Amino acid sequence: MKKNRHSKIFMRNPRFFFHISRFHARIHKSPFIPPHRFPPVEYCDADGFLAIGGDLSPKTLLDAYSHGIFPWPIQETGPLLWWSPDPRGILELEHVHFSRRLLRTCRSNKFTVSFDADFPQVIRKCASTHDSTWITRQMIDGYIRLHNAGFAHSVEIWHDGQLVGGVYGVAIRGLFAAESMFHTMTDASKVALVFLVNRLRQQDFSLLDIQMVTPHTKQFGAIDISRGEYLIRLDKALALNCRFSP
Repeated sequence: MKKNRHSKIFMRNPRFFFHISRFHARIHKSPFIPPHRFPPVEYCDADGFLAIGGDLSPKTLLDAYSHGIFPWPIQETGPLLWWSPDPRGILELEHVHFSRRLLRTCRSNKFTVSFDADFPQVIRKCASTHDSTWITRQMIDGYIRLHNAGFAHSVEIWHDGQLVGGVYGVAIRGLFAAESMFHTMTDASKVALVFLVNRLRQQDFSLLDIQMVTPHTKQFGAIDISRGEYLIRLDKALALNCRFSP
């Protein structure tokens, strides 16, 4: 799941900023990304940046995720950027581990759990967190459309009728790409992840993509794999016939 690190990229590689600026001027004349088509991921730079422009229609998003690509804007008014990092972070569903304390919390009935009960509120809550400024209004609208098309899903965690945690992502056959999570109560986002992993296991998903490993996800067993290995696993996942909803 993404963190907002674009400013660090620019400071480490000043040419990267001019690389984006150069294409930013072109996007107003003609699309850099033709509809529903992307450059090969081998064209990515060292940070995983692939392309700029395009749209967030369901067709474009499905085409992107099916090829190991995802959108990750810089800011609300910035250009739409597309990425395919190397290495790539994943959680192996058969090796995800949760603490006994967390599993006791899941069984304690402290929280109520739902699936796809309020996707718009989950993504908006994720956008309001201090480190998720990349979830722009354009991204919110695009993923809500993808949810309405049946390919984006959420897990909601409730306490006393209030939404206190959740996670959302994109499901395509045997792939689930987790995008972001939030919590306003201790453990709420972790509980959402537990129930997400259980649902994916029950439905025979094979690939849980988290884009990059963070200290938060590493505690659950997140690992980095090469882009090449990720694409092999993605190809196998897309050959499955899985559904997020039973």
